[in-house]
Amino acid sequence: MAAPYEHEPVLYEAVLEALALQGDGRYIDGTVGAGGHGEGILRGSAPDGRLLGLDLDPQALALARQRLAPFGERACLVQGNFAHLGALARQHEFVPVQGVLLDLGLSSLQLDRAERGFSFQLDGPLDMRFNPAEGPSAADLVNELEEEELADLIWRYGEERQARRIAQRIVQARREEPLRRTLHLAQLVQAAVPRKRGRIHPATRTFMALRIAVNRELENLAAALEQAVEILAPGGHLAVISFHSLEDRMVKQAMRREEGRCQWPTERPLQECPYFRLDPEGGRSCRSYARAYCDLPARLRVVGKLLQADAEEIAANPRARSAKLRVAERLAA
Repeated sequence: MAAPYEHEPVLYEAVLEALALQGDGRYIDGTVGAGGHGEGILRGSAPDGRLLGLDLDPQALALARQRLAPFGERACLVQGNFAHLGALARQHEFVPVQGVLLDLGLSSLQLDRAERGFSFQLDGPLDMRFNPAEGPSAADLVNELEEEELADLIWRYGEERQARRIAQRIVQARREEPLRRTLHLAQLVQAAVPRKRGRIHPATRTFMALRIAVNRELENLAAALEQAVEILAPGGHLAVISFHSLEDRMVKQAMRREEGRCQWPTERPLQECPYFRLDPEGGRSCRSYARAYCDLPARLRVVGKLLQADAEEIAANPRARSAKLRVAERLAA
């Protein structure tokens, strides 16, 4: 039975190609959502391929169970955080795996439902939790953080230049009454940062920052990337779709680091790098220092170039406009 929700998975064909699906492979979708990519993975890995689908959102999992029901036991769906990817994979006997997919960010399922509190265009409770039963909400943050902490959060996660003005306006407003509704917050931000013609809505970055903080998205992503490499079989593929610069930067840097590329800051003495060696037996030549060597292990090989949606896909699915897909292959030990 098809899911009663119109779901357009982003970069669908590119993801399936990137995972190099095999007929008996094991795959993990760390953000299974409504099951769009998961369905493609199961079809492409027939007859015996299996999928472990994870998601924090119980509503998304309910839709995924409907959509993937025809695949029977080949689909294993679990409510869980991909920050615990390794433990969940071992618990459900999905180690090693031939592919891991992480489709990051906010889904239309969450954005389009006012009661979830993600949208600055729909009036709803100021929540923003992927799992509504877990952790502090966005309302808790805007009502409890000190002004400086709130400004720092909006700047760090939203890259919002007017973070201090926005935090000041929020703190002034909450002295009269707590902030509980999305439109109330959006109006406060808009008053602090007047909209310029042709630009994004003034509340876009603030709402993104709060969502990232509420769900600990960057911390969880860092943990998931590390564990994904550990559980991939040699030749297995890691595919990550990001939607904003902070995520994409993390993914890019993590893949480069796992390729064995030097990440040492240029302003610090290279001799302090824990992988720096003067002994030629220590590893390959250091790229930054003559007659020195580096033993930073290489566990991944980046596959192809950064992929983005074409004009046709963006027209059909505007959410794909900011999507970026990076792919890497696990090297043999």
